[in-house]
Amino acid sequence: MNRRTKVVATIGPASDSPESLRAMMAAGMDVARLGLAHETLEIALERFARIRTISAEMGRRVGILVDLPGPKVRAGSLAGNGLVLNAGSLIRVEPGVGASSAEVITVDYPSLLEDVQLGDHLAFGDGAVVVEAVEHTGAALVVRVLHGGPLKGRPGVHVPADRLRVAAPTPEDLRLLDAFVEVGVDMVALSFVRSAHDVRRVGTEPHPEGPLVVAKIETRAAVDNLEAIVAAAGAIMVARGDLGAEFPIEEVPHLQKHIIGTCIAQGRPVITATQMLESMVTAPSPTRAEASDIANAVFDGSSALMLSAESAVGADPVNAVATMARIAKRADEEFDYERWATTVAVHHRLQVSQQSRDDAVSNAMSMAAWRTATDTGASAILCISRTGFTVRSIAKFRPVAPILAFSTDDRTCHQLSLSWGATPLLLPAGVDGINAIDQVLAAAVDTGMVSSGDLVASSARLGLLPRPGDRHGASGHGAVNPNR
Repeated sequence: MNRRTKVVATIGPASDSPESLRAMMAAGMDVARLGLAHETLEIALERFARIRTISAEMGRRVGILVDLPGPKVRAGSLAGNGLVLNAGSLIRVEPGVGASSAEVITVDYPSLLEDVQLGDHLAFGDGAVVVEAVEHTGAALVVRVLHGGPLKGRPGVHVPADRLRVAAPTPEDLRLLDAFVEVGVDMVALSFVRSAHDVRRVGTEPHPEGPLVVAKIETRAAVDNLEAIVAAAGAIMVARGDLGAEFPIEEVPHLQKHIIGTCIAQGRPVITATQMLESMVTAPSPTRAEASDIANAVFDGSSALMLSAESAVGADPVNAVATMARIAKRADEEFDYERWATTVAVHHRLQVSQQSRDDAVSNAMSMAAWRTATDTGASAILCISRTGFTVRSIAKFRPVAPILAFSTDDRTCHQLSLSWGATPLLLPAGVDGINAIDQVLAAAVDTGMVSSGDLVASSARLGLLPRPGDRHGASGHGAVNPNR
């Protein structure tokens, strides 16, 4: 069985050379993530162009996800190897953009002294260090270190979400986004989402004309408004680092399952992120717990798994990608496909009353394609979709048969690099109607993924009966709707 769960790898100083990118693509990177919180726009655009060029040279369709910084609060840069904060020690924290030191940690949030109250907890670097505000001096906060540890670079600072006044996306986010929309970025991740309105404020054209919007679930408000956010977004990221700061740590595994289940029910790809192979930032192999974490994220239903520091600044990004791909592939083989599809079918029936007629038709056809492929033991599901909607609808059922996702839209193919089980394949422009299935069958054989004589299932829209005055008749069973 080919790997179905996708691998997202963050590109950084350790992995942006042409040689590293080629090796990471060969090792299993499906989507390259560019985090804009740590790099200049110019560097990120150079990396974008390099990834596009190399993926085209290799004939491997790799999607590109740009992660907007959002109202992310960060500490001022720490020189050299940084510093170690010991539990019980006191240190000053003050607003500012200058460098931090062993005596004072600067934080780039001007309202820090007004918004943080005595007794509030602040977390640095995905919760590696936790401090408590114990005194206001007028110019700074004095904090006591509750959980110590090392800090380096420009670590994020988690301020309780209900304290922050800054909304997402920020004006800087929109400026950065405009630059990447111009070059045709595939996906954009929106940080610090609290409501569906935040997602709509991105303001780009709906995908595939615009980028697929990935809403990061990392605040308490986002969990409270989860269903509406999932409905408004194109995909979701389970950002476990900030979730672990917003909620008691024992809640995070259950939140992960809840978020993933909600995404699958609505046919949205979902990325599980943060510290998946954290030990491989320095070590050549993961811990046993990390391997189990990856497998369980697959069993939960993750569409994709994400590497952050492991591939951006780690000692061996290629090894991290290969390890992630290998563990995910093995977990795919043990996934309980039949039980998962039945669970999704129940969610589907519960949601039918909330769907538009157009979505209800597509979902019914997707379920039929999954069931047909399962019952007949089909070698593959061939799916034609202009926007990727139908492919994602089928993927939520987690069919055993691989999904060959055909589209005449190049950006759709790049966006489908994030979708579970989908192998995106570009069709020539103008393929539609009666000729579509024959051309798709021929193209599928040419890929070598199916052979002449194999039984395959094909997914196509049922048409609606024409209303009086309609210029065109309805499409029959097996016809292709070019808009889905």
